[in-house]
Amino acid sequence: MTKFKYNRLLIVCIIIGLIAAIGVNIQRNSVEKANMTVDLAIDYEDMVKLAQLEGIPVEEVLSQAKQAGISSLAVYETTFEKLNKNGKAMAIAGSSVLENYYSGTLSDPAWRTLVQQGTIKADEVYVVGHDKQTYTEVKEDLFRRLGKERVNVLDLGNQEILAVKANYTELLKMNLGMPTDEMKAVNDAGFYVLARPSNYKNVTDDDINAVFDRLKDFKISEIVFSGSETLGGLHNTERTIELMKERDITLGMIEHVTQLQFYPQDGLYDIARGLDYKVARLYTIPKDEQPKLKMDVAVERWANTDEERNIRIDLMRIYEKPEGDMSLLATNMKYISDTKAKLESKGFTIGSASHFEPFFGNTILQVIMLLGICSACVLYISLVYPSLSNKKQYILLAICFVITAVPVLIGKGSTIRIMAALAAANVFPAIGMISQLDVIRRNHLIGKLKFGPLLLKAVKAIVCASVVSMMGAMFLSGILSDVEFFLEMSIFRGIKLTFVLPIILVAIAFMQRFDIFGDNLLTPPAFKEQAKRILNMTVSVKALVGFLIAMIVAVIFIGRSGHTAGVPVPGIELKIRAFLEQAFYARPRSKEIFIGHPALIIMIMAWYRKWPAAIFFILSIVATIGQGSMVETFAHMRTPVFMSLMRGFDGALWGAVIGCVVMGALYLWQYIASSSDRSKSLNE
Repeated sequence: MTKFKYNRLLIVCIIIGLIAAIGVNIQRNSVEKANMTVDLAIDYEDMVKLAQLEGIPVEEVLSQAKQAGISSLAVYETTFEKLNKNGKAMAIAGSSVLENYYSGTLSDPAWRTLVQQGTIKADEVYVVGHDKQTYTEVKEDLFRRLGKERVNVLDLGNQEILAVKANYTELLKMNLGMPTDEMKAVNDAGFYVLARPSNYKNVTDDDINAVFDRLKDFKISEIVFSGSETLGGLHNTERTIELMKERDITLGMIEHVTQLQFYPQDGLYDIARGLDYKVARLYTIPKDEQPKLKMDVAVERWANTDEERNIRIDLMRIYEKPEGDMSLLATNMKYISDTKAKLESKGFTIGSASHFEPFFGNTILQVIMLLGICSACVLYISLVYPSLSNKKQYILLAICFVITAVPVLIGKGSTIRIMAALAAANVFPAIGMISQLDVIRRNHLIGKLKFGPLLLKAVKAIVCASVVSMMGAMFLSGILSDVEFFLEMSIFRGIKLTFVLPIILVAIAFMQRFDIFGDNLLTPPAFKEQAKRILNMTVSVKALVGFLIAMIVAVIFIGRSGHTAGVPVPGIELKIRAFLEQAFYARPRSKEIFIGHPALIIMIMAWYRKWPAAIFFILSIVATIGQGSMVETFAHMRTPVFMSLMRGFDGALWGAVIGCVVMGALYLWQYIASSSDRSKSLNE
């Protein structure tokens, strides 16, 4: 029987790296705990709409929204669609003016004079103001967006109007600057303004200055840019950064609909970095989804979102249908107040969004962690190729360490850190499983083990394997810990690979230790010979069907990882997830609590109860899924490290409990079956 040795020096290096990783994760936890203020926001236009639907003054709706918990109201740039409705200004198509003139319905003498003079053109649009401040702001913005060549001032009797060379339909939708009347109404009602400005074509510093001049007299909580560009776009964000710094304004970054990174806006990351990461992540429930959600489900969604994805701006929407016997106003105020109460129960405070401090891991600690990860990789190689001498292991370690450490030391190590995190996510779960396979080999028994000792060995196995896997999680989290990963401006690459590679690594090690289909379990043939023998096996139709089913399961298993696979989650699982979210601080992953960890418990039973080697092998592979998933959880760096830790702990604990219950049921079934067989033998 081949002996596999665990190099003590490599283990010491791993422990040293682990200490550094734990230290960094403690720092990370402190940074995350300091970022616990959520801005509960809603569109000002939604409040106006709600007032109209209920037939009550806007001021009354705003007062109740303030009491319910809203801290900011989002104000967007005005448009002629809005102005035509509120009557403060109006855009009139030239063709409509001419039509009224020739039909005899144009009674205003000033307009008739302009038509008679040939001033009115069918392909132009005419802007009339009924509110002086609004007209002045619209005029200023039209000149900025269209230029003097396309905007002319005309006299209409005692009134000034604008003649605009533009498509009428497109002009109605054009952004026309931040409306000061709306921002004043928001501040007067006791709210902050969540400003939603857009960019200009061929934007200049003067354009940017004009935007901030509009904002200067108002209390602004955050700026969240509208459209596909930030103010300044790709090439002129310096002035935007400078003015946001002067005003101490937080940047809001809109989470992508896939819940991975952000809605693409040109210049977004440049501004975030220029502001030293004074940034808050924003989430809003999609417009077409909210009507389908019951209020309590939506409230729970906000709590989970803020906890698990570091969202700090909750941009809410109103419900347009009342719930139960409540009025529409009461429905929405309850929705807001329940959300606030739920967030406060989770430890959040409500106000202007907080942000992460610009945390970046200490370079020396990162290098020490690299030493631990490189040592783990070399240790795995030695556990697969036991003939590798200690000297060669140390040479390999030195080469790997130098190659990875030098770029980090010179400040060019971002790619190296991601590769190191990927290595930790795959190697440590594999080592955890391999270590238990080696324990099994050393404790080979001639007879069958009784239930009590078997239960203790199974629990010990899952504890030891999970501890090693959690070491990998600490390395992964520690090596990637910086504010860009917390905000998800940078992300861990290789999520799907972490679901597959640990299985492959464990399968290779398993075949080095056990003969899967041979007679001598503990003295397997060489890896190539065993692989060749497996490939040359005669396969029955039943086995082929089983293989196809396994492949389908594998595709679903891999496809459901990440955010963009499109593999649907069954309704029953969604209900189970909802239950787990209510029952636990952090919902354990289904593949851990229901699949991987119970399989590890049953794997121990399979060995000591002398089940067929093929079943033992399959259970080992399935158990690896749980260990790999524990580490992969930490790859979602936006999730607080403490929450990931508790998710892994709860998954291992209750997965072990489920596994022990299943093992007890199997043991009882075997006992009853064997008793029945003995009774039949005696009767015969």
